[in-house]
Amino acid sequence: MKKETKRQIRRAGTVLFVVYVLLLIYFLFFSEAYGRTAVAAEEGFRYNLIPFLEIRRFWMYREQLGIKAVLANLLGNVVGFIPFGFILPVIVPELRNGFLILLAGFSLSLGVELIQLVSRVGCFDVDDLFLNTLGAAAGYVFFTLCDHVRRRYYGKKI
Repeated sequence: MKKETKRQIRRAGTVLFVVYVLLLIYFLFFSEAYGRTAVAAEEGFRYNLIPFLEIRRFWMYREQLGIKAVLANLLGNVVGFIPFGFILPVIVPELRNGFLILLAGFSLSLGVELIQLVSRVGCFDVDDLFLNTLGAAAGYVFFTLCDHVRRRYYGKKI
């Protein structure tokens, strides 16, 4: 692949990554549709430190909560971090390592959860750490599959 093509792909990836981060910030901290209101900020600190407690709770009460709430919480946390695991290795070649993507996804998720705890917008939840990291891993798997197909049909790595 030509150097100019690589540069254009990385530039486009960087723009997509910035848009992704801005959307992530909006949905995690400002979107009223996901319970981010001033009333929630006035409450005390909200947190869950017991692994899989919220995942089990959402699954057990799925009929009462409705499928939309369950999917928004469980799948939303995974899907929300897939672009992170997919785009980051495109724009930062040094991060084309599954462990580094897992570590970066976990670190970003931990940062988000800590900001939610301190700002009292949302809830610090270890289940979200797990689901977000799983999403970053899924994005990286998707990246490696796409990269494998691209190399098979078009030659060298980016």
